[in-house]
Amino acid sequence: MAIEHVSVQVVRKPWGLTDLQPWSGIDGSGDAIGELWFDRLDKNAPIPALLLKLLFTGKPLSIQVHPDDAFARTMGLPNGKTEAWYILSATPAAQVAVGLKRHLTPQELRASIRDGSIADLVQWRPVAKGDVIFVPAGTIHAIGAGIVLAEIQQRSDATFRLFDYGRLRDLHEDNAVAAADASPVKTLCNPSHLTGARTVLIASQHFVLERIDLPEDSSWALLAAPETWILVLDGHAAIGLVTASAGQVIFVGGDRTSVEVGTNGLSGLIAYPGPDPIESLLQSLSKRPTNFIPSVDVAVPQMTDTVEAQT
Repeated sequence: MAIEHVSVQVVRKPWGLTDLQPWSGIDGSGDAIGELWFDRLDKNAPIPALLLKLLFTGKPLSIQVHPDDAFARTMGLPNGKTEAWYILSATPAAQVAVGLKRHLTPQELRASIRDGSIADLVQWRPVAKGDVIFVPAGTIHAIGAGIVLAEIQQRSDATFRLFDYGRLRDLHEDNAVAAADASPVKTLCNPSHLTGARTVLIASQHFVLERIDLPEDSSWALLAAPETWILVLDGHAAIGLVTASAGQVIFVGGDRTSVEVGTNGLSGLIAYPGPDPIESLLQSLSKRPTNFIPSVDVAVPQMTDTVEAQT
């Protein structure tokens, strides 16, 4: 069994931010930081199936699409990339694009990439703190400026760009056309309360994403899946012998452990492989009420590793 603070990799992006406050104290004054990737601290541990990130958008991301498992394997990759977003903060005008306004044939999609009209065909919608968006592989999508979000995804960096706002990075016309479901899609999810303390945000083939809200000074048993990621949104707790506070990510590698919640309660996101929620994941060991929902406040620990990704 493993319970550990994770490592953090810094991913610099032309659309990112130089100031991550209050989310992180990392200095982005050199090059804008777009993403923080959370990974196992033990580099010799088995490679996880999932990847947890935070994204910071000062400008819109490229319009892009990710392959599904079948298409990814034709390229020699182990899997595709389905993802979900939890909006941590958003400016009043913030938007995301998920799917298209109308169905396009492959020929129409190819033409829209070449002439840039794809930028007018994606379906933008406003977002606010607490929104959850599911983005299956094959969905054409983009994230606008002014957003901080948590992303859980299949572990893959396979990204095909269709439009990049004049940044002069390569587009991936052939792969994008082959991988995309060029149609409108449903964007909002319907979270369901599993218990007073647990809300299932997404339950998909590849991962389950939950929000937990635990009252102050309460005690819990966590029966974690072999791969379980916990992002603390607000408050603090001791998870086994590891303390966790706002913005920190804890990896739990299965088995049973304790969760002792502090005086400010605990709100967080928990992600683990799908397809179904684990009914026994969290069990109360105290008689406190389980409907406490504090405000969300995120801060990210500092790290030094820097990587570059395709987004």
